[in-house]
Amino acid sequence: MIKISELKEGDIVMVDNEGAMMEGEVREVNNTQKLAQVRTNGESDFWYGAEALHPIPLSDAAMKLLKFDRVDEEGGGVKYMKGAFRVHINKADDFSHLDFWYREDRRHVNQPLSVHQLQNYYLSMTKVHLTEAAI
Repeated sequence: MIKISELKEGDIVMVDNEGAMMEGEVREVNNTQKLAQVRTNGESDFWYGAEALHPIPLSDAAMKLLKFDRVDEEGGGVKYMKGAFRVHINKADDFSHLDFWYREDRRHVNQPLSVHQLQNYYLSMTKVHLTEAAI
């Protein structure tokens, strides 16, 4: 479950649509009614409550989906790059500790992130939203 207040337009999440899990993009957020409008299958927009919204864990596959370039480092670390934005993990496929930076803004996170959380960090640091249209 994802808190509606965490979501921003363009965030990518999983939706439980009557038992079927589907990936979708948040189109609009209504914090008053605690609902998010999500587009699934590139065409269907429906409103969902927090109980139907699920995070997508950050992984190598998710970073590829977001069009990050991967650079394997000596010692087992991995750096993901998108323009001047960097994400670094100390061990391949271990997204529990991340360092990321954009120009002089550096951040460290000691817990696994979800795709929508990385998108929101990216937005706060670059002022550009990492949406499907921008990817």
